[in-house]
Amino acid sequence: MKQRFPSTPAASAISDTDVDLVHHGKVGRVETRVERWLFGHRLTVLTVFALLSVFLGWHALQLRPTASFEKMVPSRHPYIANYLAYESQLRPLNNLVRIAVETTTGDIYTPEYLDLLKRITDEVFYIPGVDRGNLQSLWTSNVQWYEVTEDGLRSGTVIPSNFDGSPERIREVRVNVGRSNRIGSLVASDHRSAAILAPLLEVDPQTGESLDYGQFARRLETLVRDKYQTDGVRIHITGFSKIIGDLIDGIFDIAAFFAVTVLLTAVVLYWYSRCWRGTLSTLFCCGLAVVWQLGVLDVLGLGLDPYSVLVPFLTFAIGVSHAVQNINTMAAERVAGRSVMEAARATFRLLFIPGTIALVCDAVGFSTLMVIDIRVIQELAINASVGVAVIIVTKMFLLPVIMSYAGSSPRALEQYRRRMRPERQAVNRFLARFTEPRWAAAAVLSAGALLAGAFLQSRDLKIGDLDPGAPELRQDSRYNRDVQFFLSHYSTSPDVFAVMVRTPAGECGSYPVAVVVDQFQWRMENVPGVEASSSLFGPMKRAIAGTNGGDLRWAAITRNRYISNAGHKRVPSDTYSPDCSMLPVLLFLADHKAETLTRVVAAVEDFARENNGDGVEFLLAAGNAGIEAATNTVIKESEATMLALVYGIVALLVLWEFKSWRVTVAIMLPLFVTSVLCEAIMARLGIGVKVATLPVVALGVGIGVDYGIYIYNRLEHYLEQGLTLRAAYLETLKTTGSAVTVTGVTLALGVMTWTFSTIKFQADMGLLLTFMFLWNMVGAIVMIPALISLLMPGLRGSPADKRAAAACAKAG
Repeated sequence: MKQRFPSTPAASAISDTDVDLVHHGKVGRVETRVERWLFGHRLTVLTVFALLSVFLGWHALQLRPTASFEKMVPSRHPYIANYLAYESQLRPLNNLVRIAVETTTGDIYTPEYLDLLKRITDEVFYIPGVDRGNLQSLWTSNVQWYEVTEDGLRSGTVIPSNFDGSPERIREVRVNVGRSNRIGSLVASDHRSAAILAPLLEVDPQTGESLDYGQFARRLETLVRDKYQTDGVRIHITGFSKIIGDLIDGIFDIAAFFAVTVLLTAVVLYWYSRCWRGTLSTLFCCGLAVVWQLGVLDVLGLGLDPYSVLVPFLTFAIGVSHAVQNINTMAAERVAGRSVMEAARATFRLLFIPGTIALVCDAVGFSTLMVIDIRVIQELAINASVGVAVIIVTKMFLLPVIMSYAGSSPRALEQYRRRMRPERQAVNRFLARFTEPRWAAAAVLSAGALLAGAFLQSRDLKIGDLDPGAPELRQDSRYNRDVQFFLSHYSTSPDVFAVMVRTPAGECGSYPVAVVVDQFQWRMENVPGVEASSSLFGPMKRAIAGTNGGDLRWAAITRNRYISNAGHKRVPSDTYSPDCSMLPVLLFLADHKAETLTRVVAAVEDFARENNGDGVEFLLAAGNAGIEAATNTVIKESEATMLALVYGIVALLVLWEFKSWRVTVAIMLPLFVTSVLCEAIMARLGIGVKVATLPVVALGVGIGVDYGIYIYNRLEHYLEQGLTLRAAYLETLKTTGSAVTVTGVTLALGVMTWTFSTIKFQADMGLLLTFMFLWNMVGAIVMIPALISLLMPGLRGSPADKRAAAACAKAG
């Protein structure tokens, strides 16, 4: 394809055709056809985009925040398969809401308090989504007391059916609470609060619809906390549904931060380009990409859960990253003397291959998240991939057509000419020195030392949560304060790790099983982080002692099957499966930190290896802590695969475009350094790798490679025109380099505001993305020319030597 070289001094080295279109002949022919049709039917293109925007915009308005406990579970993990086999028995251990009703004026043994507790229990009972048959409160019939008398064992409900609030009945309730053995679980240790335990159903059995966690959390707030909390009564609520509810409420904050980001982007783009036409066109196309993304998600039947709600911003950010190149290239072509239409077509040609490859790399980075077998991450990957797909359409095809009408303002052209003046190139001349051998070697050695130090720090990076409570929220948030209330006033931790003991049918209470389970509980209670344990055999021992005059010497397991069967009949049915082939052993943990779960899992697996067999099999795991342990395991096992796929596929795409392994190394190595540095920062700041933070790694590679592809693509232009490496890089910095710098700073400013969010995981994401946007930009501008200089030294010499080296590099 013919190349044209303008005579304008400010753009004397600029061609209107990407050399990669010549190197990739088939792609060049495709580009020619697309360009001819796109700019030959501009009104048709705009009409089609307008109709699609109306359709997808309407669907975007229908999109609602969604969340699901099942999406957070790695469904094919062995732990989860074991849990699902006994789901109906173990459901109350997993998706559970705990509501504490605290009195600040005395204890719970007053008619007023007990009446209040009854009204709140009834209120919770009728909230859609509550598993009513497993709801527990002092007022429910499944919470009973047991007593040994001369006539044998007696039992009854803690609050009797004839309760009338009289002093006699109040005293009876106080005695029953002590006899129920529920102090520390349903009644606080200081007797100033009582709890309501409400397991949730993922699917409403009447309507068949999935539980709307946002609506459920709002009902808890309006029907319980707002309605009953007064100066003398405090309500504390914890559970997965409340975390999701608080995150969904935080979406409105995220929308505000998004608006700030758009405003900052507009300011920086206009400051850089001095062109309202280009600025507004960019913001319009990037905003339209977000609308299209949301609309496509609704068409696909997907929602926007709290963990992927930041993805639309990333779509906007990626769009801005690429659109800045359009603004810059358009201005350069106009300054070179071309008409608005010619400049728009030249911009399309110059950015067709690098823009497409860069966006495909973004899509690859996100799509590799699909290897992680957790639905919420997989849906996030789909969400982000859809976002990149619509950016390809809006940025690659719509923006050039809009710019062919809008053009660049005279002020924008004058601003571009000012940037090209020699007296404005001091910083660029300094950066161009990194193409010289000594500077290049110093830069690479510094990066190597930084990489080594970061690698040592990153070894402390943990998988999972590193803080108690809900790390997604601030430690001083209301939810985490409620968690602290439960931890300080109740002996049974909300972090439950359940181990399933499988036996032959009818044998779960037999002596051989009892012996092994008793040993297991003793060993687990000596593991740091395990505060207590519970199983079928605790109440069975008390029942055996009760049938023997209350003599505590009988509170033990027994070989006598008749005695054990008699004791077994008097224990709660939720401590074993209906056919007595499984009993859960509950381990109450001090927290669900990554190191605590790792220690507990290792101890349980060691015991299982030693004792599985002879009719007893220990299976992991259920309970909220057990499911989180499975999630951490899946993330740990999949992270390496995901990173290998990201780097491998992106490297292949870069290799395909530039046909040189040396160039591929020069572009990919800075990305690897950035990833390791990011992991070191996460380790130092106490941020674990989990569902909320894992996408940062994939995003960092995708955004970073954009910078490298655009810089080397432009550098290749000048090298092919006969310039030495230093001269070619200086010209690259004047054009694409300045656009990359503005992009990095713009994106960093946008996400930096997230650090003020009330949602901690958004603040963490903002901090990490700010670092990655800036460091990837620095790495691309400094490391790529330095590595090219060292890997392809012939490019530093005379034009003839440079052409020979370039030909050698192209040959591989």
